[in-house]
Amino acid sequence: MNRRNTTRLLATALAVVTIPTVALAADHTDSPAAEDDPAADISDLYAWHTQDDRLVLVLNYAGLTAAGGQATYDADMLYGFHIDRDGDNVSDHDIWVRFGQNDADEWGVQVEGLPGDDTVSGAVDTNMTTTGGNMVFAGPREDPFFFDFEGFMDTLSTMTLAFDPTRDSFANTNVTSIVVDVDLDMAASGSDALSIWATASRKG
Repeated sequence: MNRRNTTRLLATALAVVTIPTVALAADHTDSPAAEDDPAADISDLYAWHTQDDRLVLVLNYAGLTAAGGQATYDADMLYGFHIDRDGDNVSDHDIWVRFGQNDADEWGVQVEGLPGDDTVSGAVDTNMTTTGGNMVFAGPREDPFFFDFEGFMDTLSTMTLAFDPTRDSFANTNVTSIVVDVDLDMAASGSDALSIWATASRKG
């Protein structure tokens, strides 16, 4: 594969949206309907490949959770990572993620579509290594997104740049993260450029 190609990213909430060019997307403030349903509100999608040819995908949702707060799991939600290998903005491979509870009300995660694996499941908030050599994690994490909202508003009102690199509006807030780590060549299946996006949809 040609590792110089940039993986194209797009994060979406409640709808599949694709674009034909390189994009980075983040979404931390939303309509009231989305904010009222944090389990369905995607804040960020991250995707990168490592030097040892692993593809890492991270879907974050339920942003602005107070540090130390509980992760957000919802058995009625279906999360998807979608990989377009040929540039037609149609997914060629899907990885599906669901949550559920056992009789002891303990949450678990189930993942379908990991390259080289059948359906896998395990406990949340643990690093789960699959028989196919993939890794899955789901649980709370500090929000890695950085933004100075106060500086942004000051810039708009004064028309003078007022950003402060030491002021992070997302400090001390958490997201719920879904992380999958898969073999890059298996995910790409011969393609040297991937478009990747994420979706969240609610049953019923």
